[in-house]
Amino acid sequence: MTKESTTAGVTPARVWRPFTVLTRLFGRPASAAGTSIVLIFLLMALIGPWIAPYGVNEQIPSETRQAPSPDHWFGTDHLGRDVFSRVLFGARDILLLAGLGTFLAVLAGTAIGLLSGYRGGTFDEALMRVFDSLLAIPALLLALLLLGVVGPARNALLIVIVFVYTPIVARVARSVVLSVKSKGFVQAARMRGESETWIIFREILPSAFPTLTVEGALRFSYAIFLIAALGFLGIGVQPPNPNWGLMVAEAREHVFQTPWALWMPALAISVLVIGVNLMADGLRRVLRVPGA
Repeated sequence: MTKESTTAGVTPARVWRPFTVLTRLFGRPASAAGTSIVLIFLLMALIGPWIAPYGVNEQIPSETRQAPSPDHWFGTDHLGRDVFSRVLFGARDILLLAGLGTFLAVLAGTAIGLLSGYRGGTFDEALMRVFDSLLAIPALLLALLLLGVVGPARNALLIVIVFVYTPIVARVARSVVLSVKSKGFVQAARMRGESETWIIFREILPSAFPTLTVEGALRFSYAIFLIAALGFLGIGVQPPNPNWGLMVAEAREHVFQTPWALWMPALAISVLVIGVNLMADGLRRVLRVPGA
């Protein structure tokens, strides 16, 4: 086994120890702040429904348009619903949709990108031109077109996220393959007679893990914003779902009476997206992805 092969086989294992990665993320103030924000929102999504003081759609007619107070931390909206409780419930909804959609997009994009980059030739060129055409369309516009076809629903949002972000992930995975498929450890695997599947997923994929992890984190932040934007436009999840974007849209008509009902979900979107981006930047440094 060559020195290059040994290095390629040892380095990913060291980098990918979860405790080591987490420790290094908390070694810098910016990535520590971003990771903490993400962990707090994940905790909100996990336990939010159990600690929410009111039901997600519980209306209290006698307490409509109440300003933030000890009884209603984020105030109430024009229907008397507790904004804090709805923000807690919305955390689970948006993280589940964005997380699952991003995960499926990364899986599909990785598989397509690895196969396309390794095989090359006409197949690779034709597929990349199709992806280039899709990438020329803004993500939000493409999502609007897709939802116009399949209709607004939770499952439709998953399909949209996967369809919109798979080409981006595929191109990233392909670029990694092109940079490593001529390396010595890949050539050695070919000389040993290893199958194409073995070479792609056992030799090349470990080298792509750091880059794909960072890309997945970035896609996750974009997916959060996309779901919120679609909810705001009224073509994502439908009322009375506590989608943060939908909450902003509903509160917009009553912004002068209940400004807190608009600013609290908007602030949640902003803080979470910033946190994910700071964490992604930290991952880029920790995993030593080119461009850090």
